[in-house]
Amino acid sequence: MLNAYRLGGSLYVPASHRDILRIANGARWPALRSVIFCTEDAVAHSALESSLENLRRCLEHMEPRPTLLRFVRVRNPEILARLLDLPGIEKLDGFVFPKFDLHNADHYMGLLAGTPHLCMPTLETRDVFEPARMIALRDRLIERGYQERILALRIGGNDLLSLLGIRRPRDRTLYRTPLGQTVAQLVTIFKPHGFQLTAPVFEHIDCPNILREELAEDIAHGLCGKTAIHPSQIALIESGFRLSPTDIEDAHRILVDDRAVFQFNGSMCELATHSTWARHILERTSLES
Repeated sequence: MLNAYRLGGSLYVPASHRDILRIANGARWPALRSVIFCTEDAVAHSALESSLENLRRCLEHMEPRPTLLRFVRVRNPEILARLLDLPGIEKLDGFVFPKFDLHNADHYMGLLAGTPHLCMPTLETRDVFEPARMIALRDRLIERGYQERILALRIGGNDLLSLLGIRRPRDRTLYRTPLGQTVAQLVTIFKPHGFQLTAPVFEHIDCPNILREELAEDIAHGLCGKTAIHPSQIALIESGFRLSPTDIEDAHRILVDDRAVFQFNGSMCELATHSTWARHILERTSLES
């Protein structure tokens, strides 16, 4: 199974972008680890058909690029069905599903049956604010076998703030808004059951210091990647998610030391409670090599 930490900073690119093929083939930004071509919010309704045509032409000439994960954010299940019929669609790693909840989960997941694609549903509807609805969604994804197709769940921060009539402030992280509690709640509902979650977009391109603060919070909440809306954010996001030598050393020692509890690098290390974290850290080391 593909490790969601491979996503790193996922750059959102409108499907209407004139340089879409060079981006998809890794020529525009060679260090980019994942890209999401958007047919939803980033594309005006009047430009939808031309954007889909742009994407169709891109698929014809898309080359293998093992180091770059390529996804399309569909507009709705109908657009997903149209895309799945396109020649070359197997070149994509998968799709991002917007406004994902109990109302459309079966429709979206049913369309993927028989395809090789993974998906990343986005949690960004009113249901997100209701823990019972999120628990019901989690249980359906597990009970119907959908979980194995889900690389990660995405948290749609801007859509959730919009539901509250709020725009993200420039002077503070998302965790100092009402969504801080919401993100923590999603983590505790989904992660214990094996789901990974990615961090929301940071929309203020000229506030790198706040982005650094937010990345630290993303990592502290166990999130596995972050959406970028501008190429200038990619290096900072990748740096934020890079494992520290201390974490790698701690993880290795926890898994090889035969003591149940010991002190190492100034911290208590306990096999019973830290081994899951340690295994995840060592799995991630191979992604950075």
